[in-house]
Parts: sequence; structure tokens; C-alpha cells
Amino acid sequence: MNSRPPGNPVSLSATCCAICGTAGNADEIYPANFDVAALNPAVFSARRLPDRIHYRLVKCRACGLVRSDPIACSELLGQLYARSAFTYGDEVPDLRFTYGRYLAKLERDGARKGALLEIGCGNGFFLEEALSQGYQTVQGIEPSREAVEQASPRVRGQIVCGTLRPGLFMPEQFDIICLFQVFDHLPDPGGLLDECFRLLKPGGAILSINHNVEAFSAHLLGERSPIIDIEHTYLYGFDTMARIFAAAGLDVIERGKVWNDYSLQYLARLVPLPRFLKSAVLTLCRVTGAGRLRLRVPLGNLYQIGRRPEAAAVAAAA
Repeated sequence: MNSRPPGNPVSLSATCCAICGTAGNADEIYPANFDVAALNPAVFSARRLPDRIHYRLVKCRACGLVRSDPIACSELLGQLYARSAFTYGDEVPDLRFTYGRYLAKLERDGARKGALLEIGCGNGFFLEEALSQGYQTVQGIEPSREAVEQASPRVRGQIVCGTLRPGLFMPEQFDIICLFQVFDHLPDPGGLLDECFRLLKPGGAILSINHNVEAFSAHLLGERSPIIDIEHTYLYGFDTMARIFAAAGLDVIERGKVWNDYSLQYLARLVPLPRFLKSAVLTLCRVTGAGRLRLRVPLGNLYQIGRRPEAAAVAAAA
């Protein structure tokens, strides 16, 4: 099934629920509000200023998973992400600190500090954090050519510019796989988790941090929430995240809300204000220096840790 919003020559394809596989069994939450101008690399650049444009959003009646329907084809999305800009360099120290805290949780859960893979690694800042925490080897995958070009020499050679695909890595190669603010963007999350399962060693773990569509902030802001965005193909809550991990054979061992470290400048960017007022607030933050203040807040994200069962190796050999 294909459809075209008014004035948009780009063909859009219908999606189905990534958990229960149903195609039409869904209720509309918000109608689409974009045109062809939104399908450009600037809009698909990470952590851009929120612009409130999005596909039609629906919620599955069977399992509650929220998804965009219809969406642009995977080929076009891949091209947009490949040409997207790396625009959040100022926020890297806070992101590294936040993600590093959740990586440390894996060690407390008994994870091995062997080989780590990050999917959607940007300029590799988290790969450097993993090395500083004692991981033996790190590898990353990142579609944005500009982001990879800005990686430090320490990790640039360990980053594949592209997307995860079967055959890119050897089976059972990694102890840990991480996805930070990536899972919402995937047009085929089940397929990616299946590949992650194949790449994990028995007993290996996957750590995901992504938006929580059931968070208080998401309910409060509704369509004005920054998570209602044309980049997001699926939006999850705790239940739907657990179900999609379980469908891939992963045991959920820990989950919870995320406390993010952000600058006041970045938080001001997220607040849904009229453009002229937001510009004034951001200018004030910059001129006074208040924008450099650091805050730790629960901003509507969730984390989940899944583990490939040790018994999987025995079952695969049988």
C-alpha cells in the first residue's frame, strides 16, 4: 500500500506492527503534518531544533505499539541519514557521561568487558568511553558520513560507515551491543534485534536507551512533544520494549527510567515555545552563560537491558 500526502511526490509505504504483525488494526493518534520539504538531510540530523513535523501516527489495538504509518522507504531513509549532519558536538560530554553511567550497570550485572558494538555511534564518543571503562575492543556503525569523519583517530578505524546488515560481523562476536536513541528510528526493529541476537555471545547483553511514549512529559505535551517527530518510525513504552526483546529471544534483566545529564541550553531547545520566544530564551542562555549549567533530569527516556540466554549455544548446536 502506498500513499502520498497532498503536494508530496514521494511515495510512502504502509507499515505493520513490529510486535504482532498486524497492518490495519490501529487507531490514529495524530494525522501527518509534513510535505516533501521535510524529507531532507537537515531534518534527519540528530538533535536538531524540534520542528514538530511527523508522519501519521497510529497505535496498535492489539499490543499498544505506537508507529508512523505510512513512511518513506528504507532506501530513501538510508540516504537521508547518510547525508545528515553531526550537529551536537557541544552535548557530547553530557551524553558520554549519561551513557557511561548506564554502561556501568552492565558490569554490576556481571557483563564481560570483552568486545562491544555500538549501533548508531555518531562520532564515536561512547566507544572512547567504553575503552576508558576497560572494554578490550570496540566497534561502531554509523550512517552519517560527517559524523564518522569527525571521530577521533583513537576509534575512527573501528567505525563502519553504514547500517547493520547480515554478514557485516561474525556470529557470536560481541559481549555487549548498545543502541542509544537509535531504536525509535528503525524501520525494522525486529530484524535488527534478530541480527543482534546472532552477533551476541551466549550470555551477552544488549543495552538500549530510547524515548518512552508513556512518560509523563509525552502525555503532558502530546503532539508538541519532541518525540513526535518524522525521524521516529516506532515509539515504545516499557511493555512494548519488553515484548519486542522477548520476541527476539532476549531475556529482559533490567529496565527503568533514564536520568539524563543536559545543559540548560539544550533543555531550552526542547521546550515547545513559539519560535520568536525560543530564540530569545536561547540568546539569553548564551549571553548570560546560564546555558552552560548542567542538570540531571528524567526527561522521558527509558533504558532496557536484554541478555542472550547461555542455553542458546546448546540449543543451536543440537
